Amino acid sequence: MFAFAHPRARRKPALTPLIDVVFLLLVFFMLAAQFGRETALDMAQAGGAEGYDGPPRLVTLLPGGVLLNGAPLEEAELAQALEPLMELQDDAIVLRAAQGADVQRLTDLAQRLTAAGFTRLVLVE
Repeated sequence: MFAFAHPRARRKPALTPLIDVVFLLLVFFMLAAQFGRETALDMAQAGGAEGYDGPPRLVTLLPGGVLLNGAPLEEAELAQALEPLMELQDDAIVLRAAQGADVQRLTDLAQRLTAAGFTRLVLVE
């Protein structure tokens, strides 16, 4: 018959390659996290720290209408109502969409204000 070799004792799996892979993954994710920090904008340097001077010009788009500084207004009358509040033609107008407002209506409103000659629109959440 066949003579088989004596059975060997089972070897335990080596953990060294597994530890190497874990450390490589750790280094990879630490470096990837550092790349995300470099692209962050400092809002104080981006012009967000300038003081505001002038009358308020906050336009809030509701699902069923528009508010100018908290007062209800028709969308067609918005450009005429903003004119007395403007000192210069490039003064900032802040646009804010309320919960449930349609993005298409916000885009149409911004285009309507741009067509009326208002060049500096600021969109906030």
